[in-house]
Amino acid sequence: MTDLHPFIAGLPKAELHVHHVGSASPRIVAELAARHPDSKVPTDAEALADYFTFTDFAHFIEVYLSVVDLVRTPEDVRLLTFEVARDMARQNIRYAELTITPYSSTRRGIDEKAFMEAIEDARKAAEQELGVILRWCFDIPGEAGLEAAAETARLAVDLRPEGLVSFGLGGPEIGVPRPQFKPYFDAARAAGLRSVPHAGETTGPETVWDAIRELGAERIGHGTSSVQDPELLAYLAEHRIALEVCPTSNIATRAVTDLDRHPVKEMVAAGVLVTINSDDPPMFGSDLNNEYAVAARLLGLDERGLAQLAKNAVEASFLDPDGKAKLNAEIDTYTEQWLAR
Repeated sequence: MTDLHPFIAGLPKAELHVHHVGSASPRIVAELAARHPDSKVPTDAEALADYFTFTDFAHFIEVYLSVVDLVRTPEDVRLLTFEVARDMARQNIRYAELTITPYSSTRRGIDEKAFMEAIEDARKAAEQELGVILRWCFDIPGEAGLEAAAETARLAVDLRPEGLVSFGLGGPEIGVPRPQFKPYFDAARAAGLRSVPHAGETTGPETVWDAIRELGAERIGHGTSSVQDPELLAYLAEHRIALEVCPTSNIATRAVTDLDRHPVKEMVAAGVLVTINSDDPPMFGSDLNNEYAVAARLLGLDERGLAQLAKNAVEASFLDPDGKAKLNAEIDTYTEQWLAR
């Protein structure tokens, strides 16, 4: 069987579901932990591998929040953001919509305007120096409740940074029903932001329906339980509401028991627009290139199939039409040149 890893490594890609803090490599996490020695996060990069072994989704959230707590100054924010872009550039990720949770930083005392300036400075530097186009999704940390929702909506609408394109909802789903967040999504959508909540990862398909009907979801984060409802799959396919699928993440958080049982095959068979993403890559010992390799195995894809997967992400992205056309052309050119070798 052909080894697709070299092809994947060079394939121009877009990523739509990847978290800001969750993308911090062990090197960056260790550096931040050394800056803030009162944290329980290990400062040794090797020890972080054990620290990032999760027993369940709740434990993942606990560990994730301990890393969030390492980002305490605008300088930390800028360092993290630019270094995430550097890791993306190494994987030939040309465009990414990075999910950022500003509430987690502002409530820890980082000045909100300084926070916006830090991410924007990193965004501009990443595009100029690394050739990576970054856009932001500001998301509500669901576990922090409606106060966090109101604050996230205010930050998104009133202090809207140039790179902000969408509004999301993350954190636990169990005990955090989606409909309560409707007023905040309404405000964000009225300001021109797109709706991209997490739903159906650790709960059933009814959560995905809530995200669509109550929050106006244009894409769904994860949505793994959608396959339990044929009517929902048909709706997603008909309306081109993409699913942001993160295979390794789903195993690490125990949302799916093992990769061979991952529902991505059923999603594709139903005609749903599927995109492949890494979620919190270093925490899961993965990256986007690895997720494409996993998807190739699960879906039986060759190089052209992988190129189409890359183009799915471009289609589902909020990149401008010219940017989409340029990235699609880059994917096509690369693929044809590879196959003509």
